[in-house]
Amino acid sequence: MPRTRLPHDAKAGPTKPEVRAVLRDKLALGPDDHFVEVGSCTGAVTADAARDAGRVTALERHADRADVTRKNLAANGLEDAVTVRTAEAPDGLPDDADALFLGGSRNYEGVLDHAVETGVDRVVMNVSRLEVAGAAVEAFRERDLMDEVVQFQVSHGYELAGATSFDSDNPVYMLGGGTGDEDAEETA
Repeated sequence: MPRTRLPHDAKAGPTKPEVRAVLRDKLALGPDDHFVEVGSCTGAVTADAARDAGRVTALERHADRADVTRKNLAANGLEDAVTVRTAEAPDGLPDDADALFLGGSRNYEGVLDHAVETGVDRVVMNVSRLEVAGAAVEAFRERDLMDEVVQFQVSHGYELAGATSFDSDNPVYMLGGGTGDEDAEETA
């Protein structure tokens, strides 16, 4: 699979490659899926999803970051594969998403409400702050969306005095679940 190139900086993000690899597995996107990212920023997750999903919508509230998303999608030859919307969530969200990713915590409760109201099958949220992670777990549970929460940390090796030492990234809490409507349709 081609490596996602991110030559344009959004002064926030991007989601680290190792975290994106786990995210792709959790989302399990296919050609019939409509994937929506809330807070596209650099477009790293959006670009990965555009390689897997049939339709992709990226929502970004900052116009300058939406432009960075577009530029990075173009750098990967994916500019025509994604609809980029400059809007605040949940107002700008489509009503027909199969999978939804929240890369940030702004308005996440409203986004989760929208996911429940519209029957989003798979919802994943990444959180790096402990207090937000706790509140987000409760928000997922209150909406009967919680299937799992995974905490992981990635460390990268570097040379130190002729040996290898490690620099660690901040831990990431990945919350996952969904409405389960697709499972109900499959068993009916």
